[in-house]
Amino acid sequence: MSEKELTRSVWEKDFKKWFRDVLKNAEIVDFRYPIKGFGVWLPYGFKLRENVLALLRKRLDETGHQEVLFPLLIPRDMLAKESEHIAKFDEQCFWVTKGGKRRLGEELALRPTSETAIAPMLKIWIRSHKDLPKRFYQVVNVFRYETKATVPIIRVREVMTFKEAHTSHATPEDAKKQIKVAMDVYKRFFDDIGVPYIISQRPEWDKFPGAVYSIAFDFICPSRQTVQIGTVHNLDQNFSKVFDITFEKADGTRDHIWQTCYGISGRAVASAIIANGDDRGLVLAPNVAPIQVIIVPIPKKGYEKRGREACDKVAKTLSDLGVRNEIDDREELTPGSKFYYWETRGVPIRIEIGPRDVDKKQVTVVRRDTLKRWTIPMRDLGKAIPKFMDEMTKQLRSKALRWMNGSIKWVSSLEEAEEALKNYVVEAGWCGEKACGLGIEEKTGASVLGIAVDKRPKGNCLVCDRKAKHVIRTALTY
Repeated sequence: MSEKELTRSVWEKDFKKWFRDVLKNAEIVDFRYPIKGFGVWLPYGFKLRENVLALLRKRLDETGHQEVLFPLLIPRDMLAKESEHIAKFDEQCFWVTKGGKRRLGEELALRPTSETAIAPMLKIWIRSHKDLPKRFYQVVNVFRYETKATVPIIRVREVMTFKEAHTSHATPEDAKKQIKVAMDVYKRFFDDIGVPYIISQRPEWDKFPGAVYSIAFDFICPSRQTVQIGTVHNLDQNFSKVFDITFEKADGTRDHIWQTCYGISGRAVASAIIANGDDRGLVLAPNVAPIQVIIVPIPKKGYEKRGREACDKVAKTLSDLGVRNEIDDREELTPGSKFYYWETRGVPIRIEIGPRDVDKKQVTVVRRDTLKRWTIPMRDLGKAIPKFMDEMTKQLRSKALRWMNGSIKWVSSLEEAEEALKNYVVEAGWCGEKACGLGIEEKTGASVLGIAVDKRPKGNCLVCDRKAKHVIRTALTY
């Protein structure tokens, strides 16, 4: 089958069904757990999740972040100290009210996010400017009572993969520098996993509660709806003043610390699943795939021993290279059934070894994204497989980026925006006034993602026709 024949019609036209089918057929997660919005990560999906997290941890660790682990429960009085924060999360919280049969003296929230849990400990740990900066992160479960229709991984009530970072600084300038570091970490991470993104500064009316401003990374789904896959927030001194977290400055005076926070959820895994898929199912980038190469023997009577030896030799060569591989030696399945099985699981490369290959000391290599076939001498595998994976990684990234850029459209009127939003994320001029931003949402029924941070303003405001100060992004969202 040629690359042209690898269609993505179902991937685009019936994305919800495609996504659910992929999660089921590739055995990623099972959402039949008897509580709505809760699911189980299955072994193959869990390995995918861990590979994604390993890349994220690497990016955080190499930029001076330290991993910690905070308790799950947060007392209501701690959560309520920051009034804007509790107002946002109060209706989303799960509350623990009893311990055994005894009613608790105070309600305890299952962690919706951890700013208010971390603050009291920072008050203990930070005394002097010498204690700063501090850069912590944790990967935890968070709980939010999602009221919209749940979607596996994307919109759930237990977020089972939530990375949140929390940093503390001695000056506002240092905090702003950290925002840039956080954005760079996220750019590199999403590039690592082959996920294209757009970056916007969230509108004032939809920023993180307690933040001065919020930056969001959004992923465009095949349905052209967007999913927020990462956020970065400048908290300034809003939380430190509420919790009275102060430090002694070099000149002996005291001040409140400046803080930032930034988070990525399981949606990063979801976007890695979605970005490169086709109508056959999952297509995974090599660096996140649980199995990078699957070896499939083509059996023939009289070749069993030699065929197995050839498979073992190839497997050892790959293992020595650090390539994650397996041999599918299940006797109950035909080779064709095995091909289909591993294609649905998105394994980047398949190696077939048949009797002719054994005789000629060669293998047949098939790339999952194109299904193109190559015949490679066994002696060349040590060079060929890394090259295949590198080329596949680059081509997947390039293809996904082209698709995303083709899904964004500039508009010059509300009527044009309303029509374009059926098939695109739209960009337009905006004067910066809240009334005009809300007017866009009211007229189109879509959500304002925010100000495009990488684009200069042009034209006039979509609503009031005054000179534009920003480029505003609007989309239908999950």
